[in-house]
Amino acid sequence: MRVVCIWRRESDYGRIVEEWIHEFERRTGAEVEDINSDSREGEGLCRAYDIVEYPTILALGENGQALGTWRGKDLPRFDEVSYWL
Repeated sequence: MRVVCIWRRESDYGRIVEEWIHEFERRTGAEVEDINSDSREGEGLCRAYDIVEYPTILALGENGQALGTWRGKDLPRFDEVSYWL
């Protein structure tokens, strides 16, 4: 399983997301993949999972299935995301 955060660093919510990722990793010991929505990988994920709102956090299964999705500036609680790990 993996957790992916798709967002734009240079945005009005950038600092909040960066702090959320850092604190999530510190508290859970799990890594969050930090992906720019404008990168080649980010654009591919946005098409594959129909992502149009940023930030978006995905909990992905081994086969790439989205197990959990959180969209928008209201970031999820750490336990909601870590449940999938």
